[in-house]
Amino acid sequence: MSISTPQMPLNSSHEAHQIFEVDCMVKSNAPVNGEYRLLKLDAPQKILDCEPGQFFHLLCPVSGNLQPYFRRPMSIYGYYPDKGELHFLYKVTGEGTAALATLQPGNSLNVLGPLGCGFDIKPDWKNLLLVARGVGLATLAPLALEARRQNKQLTAICSARSSSVLMSIDYFRNLGANVITVTDEDATSNIENLRRLIELQIAKTGVDAIYTCGSNRLLKLLQSIGRQHGIPGQIALEQQMACGIGMCQCCVRQFERNGKIVQERVCKEGPVFDLQEAIAC
Repeated sequence: MSISTPQMPLNSSHEAHQIFEVDCMVKSNAPVNGEYRLLKLDAPQKILDCEPGQFFHLLCPVSGNLQPYFRRPMSIYGYYPDKGELHFLYKVTGEGTAALATLQPGNSLNVLGPLGCGFDIKPDWKNLLLVARGVGLATLAPLALEARRQNKQLTAICSARSSSVLMSIDYFRNLGANVITVTDEDATSNIENLRRLIELQIAKTGVDAIYTCGSNRLLKLLQSIGRQHGIPGQIALEQQMACGIGMCQCCVRQFERNGKIVQERVCKEGPVFDLQEAIAC
């Protein structure tokens, strides 16, 4: 099944694209550390025309006592048309993700997507800064791949509770990114140190754009730095969703635009928004 739908992008370089509902075969679904799992699907080419920051709506399986009702939105961790693969990195936190964790190689998983509007890299942006924490790094992994494809310089500041649950570090390094890690356990992930690290990066190489995901704490910090230095940025927002295609209005959030408060749907007009327009909640 396919749905032709115009997305509302950050700029006119994005084009309307089709949404597909397809059954994919599970290739693997294995732990990557004590908290996160990597799900790899054998996916048809038609659903792999994606943008970094987009997501899919997954129909979680019903298994024993696990009876998830709604689909679960899941940001894309990787899409590989050359291999026919679609990857998702997730943490088991509730009934839906617990059901996903029961999937075995050879099982079928129904997915709807790609959905939403993704990240944008302007041609004149050369030095990119990525800042994220925990599983938010999964959303930014495809952005790192696109930055490499466009021959951009990327610095990734990766934050987590401890070094054992830092995500995507080797992935970013293998793409040529300058990776800086901070954790709660070594007391380096506090806002003051993050500001110091970012200011040092701005002074050292310059930063043309900032990208982040989710965290209100990071949002406020990066908005402050962006305003101070005149650096544009984009944020991928997380929000509870039901339909995922803009019909139910479940994921509406407030944004400040041109001095006014506007309401937009994270699933449709986002999930990627202008960093300075997002309002922490």
